Amino acid sequence: MKCSVFAPSHITGFFEIKDNKEPLKKGSRGAGIALDKGVVTDLKLTEKDSPNRPNIEVTINGEKDQKNTTITYKTLQIMEAKFKINNLLHGTHLKIDHDVDVPIGAGFGISAACAIGTALGITKLLKLNITYNQATSIAHLAEIEMQSGLGDVVAEVNGGITLRIREGAPGVGVLDKLLPNNRDLYIICKSLGPIETSEIIGDPEHKERINQTGGAMLNQLLLDPVPETFLKLSKKFAMNTKLMSPEISEIIDILEEETMGASMAMLGNTAFAISKTPETSLDDVIITRIDEQGCRYL
Repeated sequence: MKCSVFAPSHITGFFEIKDNKEPLKKGSRGAGIALDKGVVTDLKLTEKDSPNRPNIEVTINGEKDQKNTTITYKTLQIMEAKFKINNLLHGTHLKIDHDVDVPIGAGFGISAACAIGTALGITKLLKLNITYNQATSIAHLAEIEMQSGLGDVVAEVNGGITLRIREGAPGVGVLDKLLPNNRDLYIICKSLGPIETSEIIGDPEHKERINQTGGAMLNQLLLDPVPETFLKLSKKFAMNTKLMSPEISEIIDILEEETMGASMAMLGNTAFAISKTPETSLDDVIITRIDEQGCRYL
């Protein structure tokens, strides 16, 4: 039995952290873009051919996950607690392979995409009697527990340039998005490496600065819901939160001259821009389109 799921990557432009004792209601308000490059998760369920073979094997871009501490295993743990999937997997071998075509840990929401692929894939393979939102909410719970993200799951589920009006998991949070008349636009990204998300969203000083800066921005974007306003607010957020490095600032300055506007991906050491053309003077860039569909079975 096989199953494949695509989840778009996602860049957050600005956000506000919203705590809640109930994990499904915890998350962030803000805005971001779903990209047509992301994660394809292939799942394959076969009969176990050897007692020494592990029940579950996870690979990321072909490399075996040795740590068993990734978002994929956290997603599986949550599904076991809720649905006793280990009983359903008894006597089988489950192979989960994530094919990731953007940098990992650099502000592209890859942990969320891997969790979504795992949750939706397992749901289909094992024929679990749950809804689409219930399945993708498992990915949100995994993100919250791992402190690897707050709003990427719900944005990647929906696609487009998303406005997270109310925080929370799919089916709990409330989203809007810019009208899909931006299909001819390109997203140009240049990444200099990762930022550890948990170190930012778990730090009281960073958290206060983020919320003071990002709290009013969503209403400003709703008053003028166009990509240019999203980019202006995103850059203001990156500057005022002091999360932008000098190197990223230099890249943003170059991209601003060549595109409709540029900012920093939250949270990653990555600059991004929205452009009417794919041309840029920068080397080693990632060029994508906006993904309007959101995550889906292939």
